[in-house]
Amino acid sequence: MAVRIQDLSFSYGTKPVLRQISLHAPAGRLSVLLGPNGSGKSTVLKVMAGAVRGAQGRIEFHGCNAATLRGEDRARMIGYLPQFHQAVFPFTVEQVVLTGRAAYVGALPRPDDQLAAFEAIHTVGIEHLRGRPYTELSGGERQLVMIARVLAQKPRIVLLDEPVAHLDIANQIWLMGLLHALTRSGITVLAVLHDPNIAMHYGDAFFFLRQGSLITPDDGKAPWEGDFLSHVYGACLEPIPHRGKALFMPGIEPGSGAPED
Repeated sequence: MAVRIQDLSFSYGTKPVLRQISLHAPAGRLSVLLGPNGSGKSTVLKVMAGAVRGAQGRIEFHGCNAATLRGEDRARMIGYLPQFHQAVFPFTVEQVVLTGRAAYVGALPRPDDQLAAFEAIHTVGIEHLRGRPYTELSGGERQLVMIARVLAQKPRIVLLDEPVAHLDIANQIWLMGLLHALTRSGITVLAVLHDPNIAMHYGDAFFFLRQGSLITPDDGKAPWEGDFLSHVYGACLEPIPHRGKALFMPGIEPGSGAPED
């Protein structure tokens, strides 16, 4: 397993956010965290990335206790894209992506750092943006740049919080296909997604949070079977079989149909 989380709990002050979360994310696969707003998905990634402190429990990355990893070692193993990021200085796209090499760079970037940044830019398909100021880009373009920045780290595990946010449907398809391809090269991806249809189509493993706790389907059932997703989100969702899994459409609850003439 690439990621092992055991009995993870976390609170903001006196407010519990995560309650004894335990999950194992397989290596070289695209794992997805799903659940309603406020269920703790982003906080799980923040704790894993070391962006917040004070969590209880144990986290292991490829068998290494995360609590013992130095900042540089964690940065070389874990690439993390938070849900929100803000540009302050008008760096070019290439410069922004190059900052992903911070764990490797000394006083000045070396040729191999420049090469890693170029490869990441090429992988994400944003060569045409290399010289553009990051601050002048659209939200979707910025998202792709930040994903390239993460890839420039050459991490073994990538944590992405809403990676398809701000992207149009074509770029969502492109990016999810790219993430899936990266896992086939040995990288482990753990992503928070809001859309269960995108998650089910591209994901390999699924974890569901509700009110800070991990919930699982009944024994032997897949998450797209029955009314499990309706329970997760607290909404009526109708599964439609698709390629061995399912897509989900809003269901019609009793009494919620169109009014009669």
